[in-house]
Amino acid sequence: MYQVTIEPLGTTIDVEEDQTVLDAALRQGIYIPHACGHGLCGTCKVQVLDGEVDHGAANPFALMDFERDEGKTLACSCTLQSDITIEVDMEDEPDAEVIPVRDFGATVERIEVLTPTIKALHLKLDEAIHFQAGQYVQLEIPGLGQSRAFSIANAPADAQARCAIELHVRCVPGGAGTTYLHETLQAGERLKLSGPYGRFFVRASARMPMVFMAGGSGLSSPRSMILDLLGQGCELPITLVYGQRSREELYHDDEFRALAARHPNFTYVPALSNEPEGSGWQGARGFVHEAAKAHFPDGFAGMKAYLCGPPPMVEACIGALMKGRLFERDIYTEKFISAADANAQRSPLFKRV
Repeated sequence: MYQVTIEPLGTTIDVEEDQTVLDAALRQGIYIPHACGHGLCGTCKVQVLDGEVDHGAANPFALMDFERDEGKTLACSCTLQSDITIEVDMEDEPDAEVIPVRDFGATVERIEVLTPTIKALHLKLDEAIHFQAGQYVQLEIPGLGQSRAFSIANAPADAQARCAIELHVRCVPGGAGTTYLHETLQAGERLKLSGPYGRFFVRASARMPMVFMAGGSGLSSPRSMILDLLGQGCELPITLVYGQRSREELYHDDEFRALAARHPNFTYVPALSNEPEGSGWQGARGFVHEAAKAHFPDGFAGMKAYLCGPPPMVEACIGALMKGRLFERDIYTEKFISAADANAQRSPLFKRV
């Protein structure tokens, strides 16, 4: 066993053999900024001040050769070859809860078909999980030897009361993990998962109107956050702009329409980008960012924006928000990053989004 000292906290933790620095930190209640968890995105990049590490499966685009030479590594991929000291770029987040990551056993209660490409896994946990709305779990895929990240789609109070979580899984063509979950997994089977992970949560202390922008199965986190807010009696203006290609892919539509009818402060804006003309669809047409701009013609100043979905959608929404006078400090994102996204260039202008 080795130890890692984390600066600027000055905290030293134990790290098991072959355990990554990120996993050790999260399990001991220390948050290191991260996103994909698999060495693809570079969000968890840290500076090694002293000691030796094995970089593991860090993608060469997420951790370039010159960065390795400069002593940088990815916390989600690196393992220790000695005691080390690292420096982490941390932000103070007053609304963040400190929740150590834990392992859970679960039984598949039922599998619900939401759309032709998305299924909901309803999992009964052996014990209750505590999480902030917007966080995710890593689900171990049987027989694959790997895990996949899925956002929790139900509210924390519901999950606590029922020891159950809901995960929305979009079948990715050629994806071994999602193909297994869609085509092989059956109700009654046992699964393993760990969590909670992530820093995607509502900044409630800001007391500002909120706009949630989601696409595809990226609805999971916003659904959890909105259900949590409304369940706690939040009276601030809340808007959900949710995009899909067609009506058959638009799920939980009735639920959000019912919530909007019950809560005067909640507005629901569904948008379809590829719905056939003459289908009878009366809602917005186009992409999420286009529907958001149309709904807020005077811009987005004075809001907090939460974006969740595939990277192209998130990037388009960031551009629309900034053109609408919303700054980086008020935009929070959760991108679904796959191996295919690893080569994409991130803008050097923005630190967080």
